[in-house]
Amino acid sequence: MTSLPPPGPHGGDGPAVATALGWAPGDVLDLSQSLNPVCPDPVPVLSRYLDAVGRYPDPAPAAAALALAMEVDEDRLLLTNGGSEAIALVAGALGGHVEEPEFSLHPRGVGPRWRSNPHNPSGRLAGPEERAEVWDEAFYPLATGHWTRRDSDAVVVGSLTKLFACPGLRAGYVVAEPELVARLRAAQPMWSVNGLAAAAVPALLSLCDLPGWAAEIATRRRALEQVLRAHGLVPQPSDANWVLTEAPGLRYRLARHGVVVRDCTSFGLHDTARIAVPDAGGLERLEQALGADHDERPTTATTTERAPT
Repeated sequence: MTSLPPPGPHGGDGPAVATALGWAPGDVLDLSQSLNPVCPDPVPVLSRYLDAVGRYPDPAPAAAALALAMEVDEDRLLLTNGGSEAIALVAGALGGHVEEPEFSLHPRGVGPRWRSNPHNPSGRLAGPEERAEVWDEAFYPLATGHWTRRDSDAVVVGSLTKLFACPGLRAGYVVAEPELVARLRAAQPMWSVNGLAAAAVPALLSLCDLPGWAAEIATRRRALEQVLRAHGLVPQPSDANWVLTEAPGLRYRLARHGVVVRDCTSFGLHDTARIAVPDAGGLERLEQALGADHDERPTTATTTERAPT
């Protein structure tokens, strides 16, 4: 029986599972990473800017384009090497704490409260009465159709590569008061934002249809929930581009059929899977994998997933 790699701490396990199966990475449906399932393919856009790899990057035009799109002053926005760098820079400057469960890259110490919105892992949006000093809005545009909640007294970190379904590109941002942005910029390594991202971000932004994308994702999320229920799974309420369901061993069982879902043990949610909202073809493939799993499952389900080392 195929021995699969253990789940990684952040999802995106498709390539490792593909290697274990002897497949090409593109042959695996990776629903362990929660990306925008309805945006245009970013590859044709990125291909127009490949010559940018031959010169040192200048992120200023991309930062200006993003500030314009978000309707914030340019001195309040810092473009970063993905959302992870945005988190690391703010955490290094301010520290912080969370209320568990919460995204593992957020600081666990003293300082301001951090909260992902929608909450990661539950997928629920914060209520208007809820407050945090640092909001992680990596998935907020996909849940609401708006760039940001716009709390005037809060720092925001976000991710463009979730929005445009290109996590390998690495493009994120911080929105904060100008003094803090200046401090973060001084702490940021030189040429942190790569040349391809810096060159392509303005063109990617021209593709944005946040309200349309959010509405379509909500429709596709409901379709995903219907498929899960049809196969005996109970999706938990979500406002995000994913749903949770309690399903022991589901990651292993679906991975044998080339569909990868997120194991939520790293959140402290044992026996819970997080499933990204797929496009139409992905939903059909997920349904087929769930059906095949049901047909193959013994009376007493067992798994042989390798334990993390």
